[in-house]
Amino acid sequence: MELLSRLDRQLQTLEQHSLIRKRRTVDTPCGPRVRVAGRELLAFCSNDYLGLAGHPALAEALREGASLYGVGSGASHLISGHGRAHAQLEERLAQFVGAHLESPRALTFCTGYMANLAVLTGLTAGDKDAEIFSESLNHASLIDGARLSRAKVSVYPHADLAALDALLAASGAATKVVVSDSVFSMDGDLAPLPALLALCEQHGAWLVVDDAHGFGALGANGHGALEHFALRSPYLVYMGTLGKAAGVGGAFVAAHEIVIETLIQKSRPYIFTTAAPPALAHALLTSLDLLEGEEGRARRAHLQTLVAQLDAGLQLKRWRRMPSSTAIQPIVIGDNAETMNAGAALYEQGLWVGAIRPPTVPLGTARLRATLSAGHSSAEVAQLITALNALERT
Repeated sequence: MELLSRLDRQLQTLEQHSLIRKRRTVDTPCGPRVRVAGRELLAFCSNDYLGLAGHPALAEALREGASLYGVGSGASHLISGHGRAHAQLEERLAQFVGAHLESPRALTFCTGYMANLAVLTGLTAGDKDAEIFSESLNHASLIDGARLSRAKVSVYPHADLAALDALLAASGAATKVVVSDSVFSMDGDLAPLPALLALCEQHGAWLVVDDAHGFGALGANGHGALEHFALRSPYLVYMGTLGKAAGVGGAFVAAHEIVIETLIQKSRPYIFTTAAPPALAHALLTSLDLLEGEEGRARRAHLQTLVAQLDAGLQLKRWRRMPSSTAIQPIVIGDNAETMNAGAALYEQGLWVGAIRPPTVPLGTARLRATLSAGHSSAEVAQLITALNALERT
């Protein structure tokens, strides 16, 4: 069959360029140590930045939520799927990040991908001449959301404020939307959010902040990038995910109440999606308490200690550790095949580190993406450092 043959040739081409992706099946809860195919591995590849995914308090809260609300929601939020747990979670999330917004309200989603599609299509839905200004290193969900919006899209170079300023000044659009990751998922660096917000306020543009990798992990109280930078503005539209540092799943958008009501009325990804299981929302109430409490502060402090340890311990000559003060620690190798070989060699030693290749990252910048967690010990990070230093020299 020619259709299958064409697909098979495309897969062979990916294989030839070391671009085939493969899944591994994990038999244990998410954590620093997992079991795959009977092997015990030390994992440096999850986004469980505070080590909460396997926290017993969250497991108990999920059990309690299931006993109270059952399993499925049964419908979209706008039909009959919006349960008491969802309402409580949205109220709590609005309080959690509300100090950085005016008239804050929150809206929950099944995934961060869905939330980003909803925000960019919803904010531009009422204006056929709207324009989106997208950071060049934005996550795929933001890129896809901009495409689905059918708005004009202008891409500005990474963290290039002068270029963005010029684009905004040249735009005649009434609806302008600047969108950026807060922590860039493959580089680990922080967007210049204070300067971005200043430009948006100057030019009358929304600033959509995707804080997937900052929520829970940044800020004195885990409130994310807005707390980290002490930002507050009615121009802010904030997206946070709940399956990374928060340890559970889902996502939310927080903004001025008029923005949220607009998303409810106009965002197809929200309107036409079955609501997430209410038990997850119930468990997330406990997660937010952990993030904001003493345990959350201790875990964030420990994570920063591990980041400093990795920074001090790596002695690389051919490879390049990208500057990052976050849990995401990329080591650029460049060549796809060498990157895959390095990942395989670490795996053989019992260290699971993600090997990232184009198109996820630009051509020639294939890398190992080591992610640290508050669940790791200093001895485990020392093991990773030793292995990386030795492997580069082979």
